[in-house]
Amino acid sequence: MLLPLKSCAFSAKSNQVQRPNTLFGTFAYKTLVAAVKDAGRMRTVYLILLVILLSTACLFAGDIANFQNLGFSPDSRYFMFGQYGINEKNSSPYADIFFVNVKSNTFLPQGVKHVQFRESVEPGNDGRGALFSLLEESYNLTKKYNISHIATGRFLYILLDGEEPKEELNFRDFQSGQKYNITLSQKTRGEGKNTAAAFHIVLTIEDKSGKTRNLVVGLPNYWRSGVRAYRIKRIILAPDEKSLIFMIQKEEVDSAGRNIRFMVETVITGT
Repeated sequence: MLLPLKSCAFSAKSNQVQRPNTLFGTFAYKTLVAAVKDAGRMRTVYLILLVILLSTACLFAGDIANFQNLGFSPDSRYFMFGQYGINEKNSSPYADIFFVNVKSNTFLPQGVKHVQFRESVEPGNDGRGALFSLLEESYNLTKKYNISHIATGRFLYILLDGEEPKEELNFRDFQSGQKYNITLSQKTRGEGKNTAAAFHIVLTIEDKSGKTRNLVVGLPNYWRSGVRAYRIKRIILAPDEKSLIFMIQKEEVDSAGRNIRFMVETVITGT
């Protein structure tokens, strides 16, 4: 992310790094002295903050999968993606791989692969080894559908980590000149483990001439058990620029807490 010039400690006029502000240094020193003198109160505040942080961690216990774009076929008819992570309950790695028919927005025959290892891993391991193992098992399908792992399409939209998701997106693809209006409509029912959610996407595309097309992506009344919410994380334009891949983040609920998993919805936008 680019920072505004006024936030940098570099002076464009003098080509020198600015010296620290003396008043700020004095204030920081006095604040530190006051904190030391009142160490008992500071320890109390620290303990309160620690309790709040631990409580927040408990509220969001669960595991977060990592999404992996595994590429398209040369004609963009087929798309392959995966996810991997560490199971929160037993620290064991898992992975999923999916082969998608872009035109029909469905999985290909035998196109859903899953592996869950029994052994636990050490802290710092993100579970991608499980994905590597599953890629080896998926070799025949990868070759059958001629998937190229370097043909991953072009991003039209990315929801950055920590950014507030929006129900409606409006943006222009400056390479093609097309404008996109995208509305994510979702609904939920039930609570806790009985939660279920459904969603669909209303897509409007306006070309350079002003002509518009309206499309509905997904199944509005298909309820997924255990899912609490959806958000659009990425939008990928296929290499042939005739279809879109919506990468959807699912917030799932189980006994361990809230988990993050991924799915895709595909739609043909060109001829």
